[in-house]
Amino acid sequence: MRYLSLLVFALTGILFLSCMEDGQTIKNVKNRPNVVYINVDDLGWKDLGFMDEGYFETPHIDRFSKSGITFTNAYASAANCAPSRACLMTGQYSSRHGIYTVSPSARGKADTRKLIPIKNNDSLKSTTKTLADMFKMAGYTTGTFGKWHLGSDPLRQGFDVNVGGSLRGNPGKEGYFSPYKIDNIENGPEGEHLTDRLTTEAIRFLRQNKNNPFFLYLPFYSVHTPIMAKEDLIKKYRAKTKNPLNINPTYAAMVETMDDNVGKLLNELDALGLTKNTIVVFTSDNGGIRSIAPQNPLRAGKGSYYEGGTRVPCIIRWPGMVDPGTRSDEPIINIDFFPTFQEILKTDFEGREFDGKSILPVLEGGNMAERPLFWHFPIYLQSYDRAKDDGRDSLFRTRPGSTVLFEGWKLHYYYEDQGIELYYLPDDPGERKNKAEEVPEKMEALMKKLKTWQAMVKAPIPTELNTDYMPKN
Repeated sequence: MRYLSLLVFALTGILFLSCMEDGQTIKNVKNRPNVVYINVDDLGWKDLGFMDEGYFETPHIDRFSKSGITFTNAYASAANCAPSRACLMTGQYSSRHGIYTVSPSARGKADTRKLIPIKNNDSLKSTTKTLADMFKMAGYTTGTFGKWHLGSDPLRQGFDVNVGGSLRGNPGKEGYFSPYKIDNIENGPEGEHLTDRLTTEAIRFLRQNKNNPFFLYLPFYSVHTPIMAKEDLIKKYRAKTKNPLNINPTYAAMVETMDDNVGKLLNELDALGLTKNTIVVFTSDNGGIRSIAPQNPLRAGKGSYYEGGTRVPCIIRWPGMVDPGTRSDEPIINIDFFPTFQEILKTDFEGREFDGKSILPVLEGGNMAERPLFWHFPIYLQSYDRAKDDGRDSLFRTRPGSTVLFEGWKLHYYYEDQGIELYYLPDDPGERKNKAEEVPEKMEALMKKLKTWQAMVKAPIPTELNTDYMPKN
């Protein structure tokens, strides 16, 4: 009997430890932070109330910025939509996945292009494991609500739920109101706004997964063209007399609708008791369109590798980890998010060589080691508005080139004419004073870094001459 009692005691202890370990595992899974990543389309660096000169009204995002950290030197890995998103979802520069733009790489008139551009991919390979795949590996439920732009079906690329995502890059003509013209969404009542609808779907996802860890990706189609908004908000912004940069009032109305929906989502996190255990990232996929909303003092805009095309707003809230209301001048880039989330979740992701670095040290109140940031764009993007684009020439937002930024110095190198521009951004954020001849040792040092990096990532360089090119005397 004594031995039977000991046996029962031992088995009970083993069972208790086993349950405790299992329970602890479940507890750890549940206590890992949820992640909400809000990726606004074409939102410029200054197109928020707390960043601009008094025209935009974004009270929800302004308040949100006070609860987290605002990065003043945050960058997209590309100056237009698809490549930036591909970089985010892979943690790699464009040279590795081959997505450089949203359509064929030979943009603009043939007789104005000196080189044959590198061919472009419009989708990630089906075998490419994405950021969403990494969250799924960690036991998270994943959902995307809005613009995917990296393939026909995000459900094949790591997501459990998809509303509105496909290869489409914009909502279509007059597409911001139901009946919709995008894929994978049911029409709402006539006149329903797409941004409102996507937020409603995202909130439904939150409610359904409030008891399990989740990754919610909210890539609004807004504020991408077509520029259209709710009529009452358009009237409001048209009536404003203070508009020193001549910002499009309909665009400003779109921004306010986006802000209102960010507020709805943040309020829902509060209502569900999820705020304390949820990381929220708010950012843009690239710079804004200069003819719609100038980013002064930054030069140019979407499609350009001057600062206006790549510097973006970025706010991160992580209660208990990030000090509220802080700012950081640390240069970060969207390829940093994949390794950051991997470090937070402590997951293995074998076979992936990340080009970004974890920004967890900055979120914890420290600093990162200085490292260069690179951009490689071996193709052409034609101009939007010759008078307002503020590019290197009036025909193109970007001709084939590469860029490197390190310790405040930014070098542009162009393949058609081997042109070099060198700027010191702390003194010249508008990239107006080319110091290539004035500081040759800095130019040479950055060119060396650029060439070393190109070799490492096997960046394709356009060299073939275009026989249709007609040089102008």
